[in-house]
Amino acid sequence: MATTIKKMEEITSFSEEELANRKIVHRRMHQREILNTFRDFRTQLLQKSGRNNFVTLVTSVMSHGGSSFVSTNLSAAFALDPNRTAILVECDIYCMSKNTLLIGTPGPGITDYLVDENLAIEDIIYATGIPRLRVIPVGEMHESGAEAFNSERMERFLSHLKARHADRYIFVDAPPASSAEARILAQLCDFTLLVVPYGKVTQSDVESAIDGLGAGRVTGVIFNN
Repeated sequence: MATTIKKMEEITSFSEEELANRKIVHRRMHQREILNTFRDFRTQLLQKSGRNNFVTLVTSVMSHGGSSFVSTNLSAAFALDPNRTAILVECDIYCMSKNTLLIGTPGPGITDYLVDENLAIEDIIYATGIPRLRVIPVGEMHESGAEAFNSERMERFLSHLKARHADRYIFVDAPPASSAEARILAQLCDFTLLVVPYGKVTQSDVESAIDGLGAGRVTGVIFNN
């Protein structure tokens, strides 16, 4: 495992200033409470998994509710561990934001892969400015998101990412919980985290989101201020 991680090709790394501008946690950041919060999330997920790798869906009660912030930083927190790697899969077809993690211009993404059988998984995985963290952007064919995600190819894709490397942890940044895409993707993931934007939604909104995803599938609720 250590050898595999050591051989991961890195292009370059973001500076501390670049990480701060992108609101990404890192070891030397001044806001230690934020870093420690995401480290705690990492610990809790590892405990629930029995230390096995897993696929985690991150969605929000509402659009722009903080799911991208949480999924990005959870991925970064796992990548802080030199014995683990992480992949962030951008599936929020309504709010695409992961290009800020990339070094250079992205090519095809997950939606392209799902409709084009000539694409291999390796064709859509990109290095980021964070060591041991990879990203799969949403791609250009996002108009058919619900249909593409609800396919055997998507199920095989996630199974392959999980099975190929035991040290790899996969995070799926999904559209809001009320969307068909989020409900479909929740069925394919091991854990589901629901992000609640503090002060912007009601208790009824939160309960409806949990019911829509399936109460038994929601691993935890994260309040984002």
